[in-house]
Amino acid sequence: MKRPILAALLAFVLWTIMFSPWTAPHLNFWVAMSISAAILTLVATLARPSWPRDLKWSWSNIALGVAIAVILWGVFWIGDKISQVMFDFARPQVDSIYAMKDGNSATIIAIALLVLIGPAEEIFWRGYIQRTLSERLGANRGFVITTAIYTLVHIGSLNFMLIMAAMVCGIAWGLLYRLMPERFSAILLSHALWDAAVFVIFPIM
Repeated sequence: MKRPILAALLAFVLWTIMFSPWTAPHLNFWVAMSISAAILTLVATLARPSWPRDLKWSWSNIALGVAIAVILWGVFWIGDKISQVMFDFARPQVDSIYAMKDGNSATIIAIALLVLIGPAEEIFWRGYIQRTLSERLGANRGFVITTAIYTLVHIGSLNFMLIMAAMVCGIAWGLLYRLMPERFSAILLSHALWDAAVFVIFPIM
């Protein structure tokens, strides 16, 4: 258990540095996120070098990945409208997340999300952390604990909407991995596509 705990602590430190209101203004978020994604991929690969064998690409997995991304985007669109009715702070907090794009190339951000950041998060959180915890504690506990940690690493942002978004995504991708780990490639693809869609291609405004 020592390795996944230390790996999760590393993710917490990296995400706190990137999102904290005290440190984030001094960083280029997308450079920091890309470096962090590369670090987490390296950690996952060193700890569990067999993860690439879990990726089984097929037309059905590609179609499933696209479908998951579309459905999750729809869930967030609905959630955004409901949250604006319920909370006065909802839209300003969401806008602050989108403000991270300011001054950066949308094309480069989309490419980074598609080929590095989105895949890296699945490789680390589901392919390594959830897989390892599930093997040692059982699939249900592995899912619950991984989802909780995935949510909590965003707490340093002090952004309620971002934390809730992380929780929803953690539940969605974690549950999918719990129910069908053999579809890991579809889950990874859905994360990459959803990231690029929600942040750049079809932002929720």
